[in-house]
Amino acid sequence: MGPPLKLFKNQKYQELKQECIKDGRLFCDPTFLTENDSLFYNRLLPGKVVWKRPQDICDDPHLIVGKISNHQLIQGRLGHKPMVSAFSCLAVQESHWTKTIPNHKEQEWDPRKLDKYAGIFRFRFWHFGEWTEVVIDDMLPTINGDLVFSFSTSMNEFWNALLEKAYAKLLGCYEALDGLTTTDIIVDFTGTLAETVDVQKGRYTELLEEKYKLFREMYKTFTKGGLVCCSIESPNQEEQEVETDWGLLKGHTYTMTDIRKIRLGERLVQVFGTEKLYMVRLRNPLGRQEWSGPWSEISEEWQQLTAADRKNLGLVMSDDGEFWMSLEDFCRNFRELNVCRNVYNPILGQKELESVVGCWTVNDDPLMNRSGGCYNNQDTFLQNPQVEMNRKFRLHHLYIQERAGTSTYIDTRTVFLSKYLKKGNYVLIPTMFQHGRTSEFLLRIFSELPVQLRELTLDMPKMSCWNLARGYPKVVTQITVHSAEGLEKKYANENVNPYLVIKCGKEEVRSPIQKNTVHAIFDTQAIFYRRTTDIPIIVQVWNSRKFCDQFLGQVTLDADPSDCRDLKSLYLRKKGGPTAKVKQGHISFKIISSDDLTEF
Repeated sequence: MGPPLKLFKNQKYQELKQECIKDGRLFCDPTFLTENDSLFYNRLLPGKVVWKRPQDICDDPHLIVGKISNHQLIQGRLGHKPMVSAFSCLAVQESHWTKTIPNHKEQEWDPRKLDKYAGIFRFRFWHFGEWTEVVIDDMLPTINGDLVFSFSTSMNEFWNALLEKAYAKLLGCYEALDGLTTTDIIVDFTGTLAETVDVQKGRYTELLEEKYKLFREMYKTFTKGGLVCCSIESPNQEEQEVETDWGLLKGHTYTMTDIRKIRLGERLVQVFGTEKLYMVRLRNPLGRQEWSGPWSEISEEWQQLTAADRKNLGLVMSDDGEFWMSLEDFCRNFRELNVCRNVYNPILGQKELESVVGCWTVNDDPLMNRSGGCYNNQDTFLQNPQVEMNRKFRLHHLYIQERAGTSTYIDTRTVFLSKYLKKGNYVLIPTMFQHGRTSEFLLRIFSELPVQLRELTLDMPKMSCWNLARGYPKVVTQITVHSAEGLEKKYANENVNPYLVIKCGKEEVRSPIQKNTVHAIFDTQAIFYRRTTDIPIIVQVWNSRKFCDQFLGQVTLDADPSDCRDLKSLYLRKKGGPTAKVKQGHISFKIISSDDLTEF
């Protein structure tokens, strides 16, 4: 079962198609008319626009001619260059374009069954977290018989022109495409998760380990069905499409079509002076201005390989406009890298992605405001939506919490933050720069480990008959256990795999297991709402073993609001309370209690 499908304008493709075939007519879409409003918001196109069907533009029209990636795409008189780049990128991975163009063979023109052709097509887009099917007719805008927007160099191929029309319908009109970046469009075509990398800022040509880390990320993304594209910075409009000394175009987007780590045989090691080659294959959607540096078709490196060598090494090119580059030259020549990760890999499942839809709202009651602005607004920042799975209630004060990371505020549709985090619990706070603004948002988390999300809506425990009967909380306690050190180890070669269990009454929080160490760093946090300080906080340290876990010691804490809030260190003890016999090892922690239930 795939993800649920939303029908745009509630139009049902099969029903509409069958009605047209039954009536012997071609489909005319009443929701996206062949008029100026479908082209622009408030301006007229110079020249006379005539909307034509493909069979009126050429003989023998087709949705796809041959392989979808075999032909160059042209942006057209009023086309949008990022659209052409996104089309080219989409065509690289069959798993993506067959999802965007569903049942493409069924939608294809068949000269033997022209009575079954109804002039209706459907395309699917990932739109604000939902796969959405858009139905269109095949009327396309032309001037003097030429398509106004994108078209293929194979003049009887129309998949990109029709896909572009469906996308324009989804967003409102063709003009709505103008403000989009290549990655915006790729995300809407595929549902991938896009990250933009500044290659120069990453210093990949200087830092060897960082360069190979980048290669591993690109390789992992590509081999898992993701998409990668790159571009060279153009400082001004005059520099757009200007050719570099090595034949590349500034301000132009290239698509990655292959990436390889190649081990060379003995003969080639002597030729190239290295045992391994790190290579990327790129494609220019326009099919011209190819790379003319090392490993290009005219280079010395390429000429030293026989045809058999190229085949054995996988250094082949299947389309016009394709060329190979070394990783070194790739990092030296390109400025911006867009990595679009495939988060819907059916083989791996969807455990790598979690998402939540929320909104920034404004309310007369300040406690109900959910639009607090950026971190500069210290008084209102925590009024933003908050997302976490293990915590029950919202954060209320910043001074107690440690900030793990933040993204840069930028005027784009998508903001991305890449961060390496230790295992643990984190509160995510989606924000806009200005406070008091309203909008919906989609928050997506991509992780190599399973993650869960839930919006926090409650500020404190609710006053209810049940709470009153069993005792409404009077104290809130937050404990952060930083480390457990000098733990007991019975034998010199014994593996100790410690973890924490933090208890308060019947509630408990467990930390991740730390592997083979007697000096474990945890930074595990727990929050408890207590009816009285007579209910202690107990921190236990356990050793995870195959058959039966071993108790290593515990500390028992009263955690009174008057206690010192500084970092503390206590020896572990046996079970039995704060006066029990001391065991080997100690824990470092910070514990804060308050009579104000919104302290944290």
